[in-house]
Amino acid sequence: MDREFLTDLFADFGPVTLRRMFSGYGISADGTNFALALRAGLYFRADDQTIPQFEAEGSKPFQYQTRSKTVMVNSYWQLPARLFDDSEELAVWARSALAAAQRAALRKRPRKAAGARKVEGPAKKPAGAKATTKKPAAKKNRRVGKAKRAHPTRRR
Repeated sequence: MDREFLTDLFADFGPVTLRRMFSGYGISADGTNFALALRAGLYFRADDQTIPQFEAEGSKPFQYQTRSKTVMVNSYWQLPARLFDDSEELAVWARSALAAAQRAALRKRPRKAAGARKVEGPAKKPAGAKATTKKPAAKKNRRVGKAKRAHPTRRR
């Protein structure tokens, strides 16, 4: 599936963002990835509320083969082939997939930004306690002496 085909396919749904992913594209709307277009087909995000629809259509979850096993990804299900010809119903399924992806995002724990730390105010000291000043940490002694030895695999 190429970019132009996917853009046309989702015309009734609304604007989508396509990003190169694996052997195809990740499809998102409003910053939420809700579909995968891969060599093997088009897969929509699914959850407990939407999986029965896919099962009723005879669809299967996304799966891939590793050297030792077949991995089944129950969060993405193959879109029924009949929907490629019915863009209005495909838009309904896409909205359901987007809703499933948004529900999944709400269940995830929020990630802390890299380097962000909880900042607490200064600890209160009991009344009458002396204020102390902290001494700066001592510098580590660096090896001082003869010339550095050359790495065994390097020439000088």
